[in-house]
Amino acid sequence: MRVSFRGRLFAAFLIVSLIPLVISSALLLQVFHYRMTATSEREAQEYLDHALSAMDAAAEGFVRVRDALRENATLRAALTGGAVSSTRVYNELFRATEDLRGYANFEIYDADGLFRWSTQSLPRIASLPTGWGALNAAAEGGGETIPFLPCEEGGNGPLLRGAAAICDSHDEIIGYLVIQMYDAHFRALYDGRYGAQNDLLLLSPYWHGVYATEAGLADTLAPQLRERLMSGATLNAADELFLYTVARQESTGFYLVLRQPEVLTQNTMRVLYTVTAFSALICVLISILMSFTYSQQISEPIRRLEGAFSRVELGDLDARVDNAGAKSDELSRLGTQFNGMVEALSRNQEALLENQRALDETQIRMLQAQLNPHFLGNTLDTMKWISKINKVPQVATMSADLADILRFGISPDELVPLRREAEILERYIEIQRIRLSDGFTFTLDLPAELEDCVVPKMILQPLAENAILHGLEGVENGAVAVTAESDGKTLRIRVADNGRGFPDGMTGAYRERNETLARGHLGLYNVDMILRKYYGEGSGLYLENPKVGGAVVTAVLPLRREEAEEEC
Repeated sequence: MRVSFRGRLFAAFLIVSLIPLVISSALLLQVFHYRMTATSEREAQEYLDHALSAMDAAAEGFVRVRDALRENATLRAALTGGAVSSTRVYNELFRATEDLRGYANFEIYDADGLFRWSTQSLPRIASLPTGWGALNAAAEGGGETIPFLPCEEGGNGPLLRGAAAICDSHDEIIGYLVIQMYDAHFRALYDGRYGAQNDLLLLSPYWHGVYATEAGLADTLAPQLRERLMSGATLNAADELFLYTVARQESTGFYLVLRQPEVLTQNTMRVLYTVTAFSALICVLISILMSFTYSQQISEPIRRLEGAFSRVELGDLDARVDNAGAKSDELSRLGTQFNGMVEALSRNQEALLENQRALDETQIRMLQAQLNPHFLGNTLDTMKWISKINKVPQVATMSADLADILRFGISPDELVPLRREAEILERYIEIQRIRLSDGFTFTLDLPAELEDCVVPKMILQPLAENAILHGLEGVENGAVAVTAESDGKTLRIRVADNGRGFPDGMTGAYRERNETLARGHLGLYNVDMILRKYYGEGSGLYLENPKVGGAVVTAVLPLRREEAEEEC
């Protein structure tokens, strides 16, 4: 995978597709569990608030009954032995407890703890001890609230009992109001306040079971919860099936415990994890398939391109990338561009081979041409000495001048000082004077400060030859003048004659840039090409016909010195 692009691409696709899936699945499960738990806790607190409100309302009602009966003259008279019928007492008792008889049984006991009157026809307890239990708590209490104690009678007896002392005008206890709550009372009190699937448990301040909505739950669950509480563990620690929420009623000190089914049990979580794992497995298979497919679609064109590059590196310019059946995308376009590049490279290589062959032929011809002038130079030297021996000075001069010109032409130097170029020009003029029997005059005006400027060799001789052979043809008293001048940056060399001048179509910058069109003026063509090859399009020849007659050819080139051939 470290060396394979396709392997890295496949791994990248797989990681990019799977990591978000795994993270999102885990987060979704945790968020779902958290939200469900939070919702369950909020609902539990709402149920407990409703149950506590019911208990608080009942406790407040019990206090109102107590206060009403304490101030009831009929009841006080009956308890102190007055002549009061039981009917009147029952009427007062029922009137005071009218709204609360569905939540408790109200009974009146005398100062000795003997039963006297009751609001319900339930099995009566004939007497209650005054030295302990509810009556003792009532005698010692006297507070705003009514103390309630769990009952220990068992069976169908009351579950919770509270009592309040009834005193005479001298604050002597003359009787007791006893409030007893049975299982039916608690069901009526909590009905619809704790949820259909939940259970409610009422515990004493010491976490002993008092009442439970499910039969037997108080006897089994209360000890477990008390043990967990005493050990410092949370109520939910040892139970996988239920959640427990606890609230305390401040007025009585009793505790309400709401038991809810666990929102997501371990079995449910296992199912969710199994479904998630199965979904992840399917996504893994899909990711592998897609990653394999797309990595192949991307790597295959690259592989073909790599193979084609390897063939080109080995010199096979016939290598092409096969794009048949490929999609029209960046990779296929890259293959097409590669094919175009190889085709262009093949054409360039063929052109390079042709140019190399032409260059080789040219070098051969140049070497052959160098051999001939050497032979001619030696021959001309021989002719010069023979002419001197035979006292023919003109032939000797022409032979010496021609030999000098030939040696200068085949010298390896491409750029020469202007003075040396002027010397060769004078050799050529000397030959033409002998040939034409001094039929023209020649002047050379070369400033001393321009003698060391370098110029391409053999540019003055073709210009002078053009002036003599074409410009002075048929002209008597012909004249040729060569001058040089400079403005500090540009060197201008003028070759002027007093001949017939140029045709109107030739004046201005030299136009005949085609060798075929330049027939008859091949010297001008060669010099212009040399100047432009060396110095660029700004250099070259300029032709003009002066008003005084004749023709002027001006060679324009940069001014450069002999030392470093730098522009001045």
